[in-house]
Amino acid sequence: MVTPTETLTRLPNAHRTDEASNSPLRRTDSKPAIEVNNFTKTYGDYTAVADLSFGVNPGEIVGLVGANGAGKTTTLRALTGILRPTAGELRICGHDVLREPIAAKRKMAYIPDTSHPFELLTVTEHLHFIALAYHVENAPAKYAELLAELDLTEKRHAPAATLSRGMTQKLALACAFIREPRVIILDEPLTGLDPRGIRNMKDSIRRRAAAGTAFLLSSHLLELVELLCDRVLIIHGGRKVAFGPLEEIREGVKMTADATLEEVFFAVTKKSASAG
Repeated sequence: MVTPTETLTRLPNAHRTDEASNSPLRRTDSKPAIEVNNFTKTYGDYTAVADLSFGVNPGEIVGLVGANGAGKTTTLRALTGILRPTAGELRICGHDVLREPIAAKRKMAYIPDTSHPFELLTVTEHLHFIALAYHVENAPAKYAELLAELDLTEKRHAPAATLSRGMTQKLALACAFIREPRVIILDEPLTGLDPRGIRNMKDSIRRRAAAGTAFLLSSHLLELVELLCDRVLIIHGGRKVAFGPLEEIREGVKMTADATLEEVFFAVTKKSASAG
């Protein structure tokens, strides 16, 4: 049986290309698409995230990793405006998430680990609804291409209530992609996907990053993060303990060049726990 990790073909990030066109990634020199400055979130005496700062550039894929309870989902929800920060500043394409929520959300799409579509709407009707809500130009012409990309063509007339968990995840991706946002935030994007779906998702992310979309991807599947991401942000106990290209993080904990992200993750978090 093929496992999810066996569908992830290793591609060195230093020379990552758009597999569809075989062309190098297009980078921009503009300011970060995602900016997090001194973000803190507390609940009474409990601090979920403390003084977190990082950025994601246009065309860049950043992986956010940490143990359960490390503060990953809190950070993602604050970036999307679901949670109000206790302190700090969060910006999407220059728009303050707290002070300019509508402008920030227009530039961003968020796919949580569990999606809840409208049960009675079909797959195509979901795309049409999103296209109308976000004033997507020439949207009907894009439906067939997007459904084919995500292997949803045969389900285009199916109500969302009849979809499997994997198909529901694909629908969520389609609803995000139809908008062509400049920032896409993914929380466990492989949820429910089969090997073909994993490959399509991986290719879709790479292709859009090549066109300038910024991605912040949170996943416990460290193989996916290692293979897809340009930089990795490791948080532990609500604090940033490492951020940068994997090779630099390896050097920081004195590990060899062939050390996997899993090995690096445990070394970094162990070092942080010892220091704390």
